[in-house]
Amino acid sequence: MPRFHPLSVTDIKKTIRDAVVVTLKPETPAAFDFIQGQYLTFRRAFDGAELRRSYSICAGRDDGVLQVGIKKVAGGAFSTWANEDLKVGDTLEAMPPMGAFFTELTSDARKHYLGFAGGSGITPVLSILRTVLAREPLSRFTLVYANRAINTIMFRDELEDLKNRFLDRVTIVHILEQEAQDIDLFTGRVDAEKCALLFKHWIPIAAIATAFICGPEPRMLTIAAALRAEGLSDAQIKFELFASAQPGRAAQRAVDGDSDRGREMTAVKLTLDGESRRFTMPRDTTLLEAALANAIDAPFACKAGVCSTCRAKVLDGRVEMAATHALEDYEVEHGYVLTSQCYPLTDSVTFDYDQ
Repeated sequence: MPRFHPLSVTDIKKTIRDAVVVTLKPETPAAFDFIQGQYLTFRRAFDGAELRRSYSICAGRDDGVLQVGIKKVAGGAFSTWANEDLKVGDTLEAMPPMGAFFTELTSDARKHYLGFAGGSGITPVLSILRTVLAREPLSRFTLVYANRAINTIMFRDELEDLKNRFLDRVTIVHILEQEAQDIDLFTGRVDAEKCALLFKHWIPIAAIATAFICGPEPRMLTIAAALRAEGLSDAQIKFELFASAQPGRAAQRAVDGDSDRGREMTAVKLTLDGESRRFTMPRDTTLLEAALANAIDAPFACKAGVCSTCRAKVLDGRVEMAATHALEDYEVEHGYVLTSQCYPLTDSVTFDYDQ
């Protein structure tokens, strides 16, 4: 099971007014050999309480650096601290890279990839774009990037540089919600109607091998539905979603006040780092929260079901999941769950973080 490692901050650069690119040097480089599109989970204490947040790697695999993009979020303790107080020379603690927001690349492939990004969702898509250009010289990439205005476009200079260097391989479409552009289609919100027009006039959807979607959950789900309507299969659509309702926290499931469900208990056997622990838990509590309540250092980051840090495999018993976006269909079929989203349904449940 991944554990936290120290990383030294070697550079901090503003990409827009409220977002920074942080360059990191790990003490154990081999543990941070990332795949394009993956993220790092950081932890830091604020007012005596540990806070964990995940941020995507923005560097390409062949760039020779480890970098993450961190956009300041209103009320966000970690993102505000990173943008205002983090200094070169500081040390951060992070888990090794995680996530499955990628597809395998081969040097002789001749594919056309599509990326949809909203706001800071560009961060992992940029890593994928950079890596595709370096490792698949015959492949192309079309990026649709939605923002409120020009001054909110993260990595604007980097994207322009890539487009100019790879004119015949990179197409970038900027959609601005609050600023008019020369082409009306490029103004407004990215909804189902706009997707249909993009596919009709700008994106050769029949040629797309894989689509990568990253941004706020409701809008990205709309885009995914539009892609399916055009014939792309679920296997061709990769997600990296942002929680919208409660960033960094899982929504509590409502329990009927007249129900005895909250008093029903489940016997749990949990395996982590080769050791097994047993405890009982109420069925209106998630597996993750129950593990943490029993002083078990279970892995987690967002607690909202949009990353896969809390992934485990259920070996016995039944559970229900409130959200599954961070898991592939085949993972769910093989018993993998997001413990931050899992509630037990049976008298006993056995799950394993090590598989």
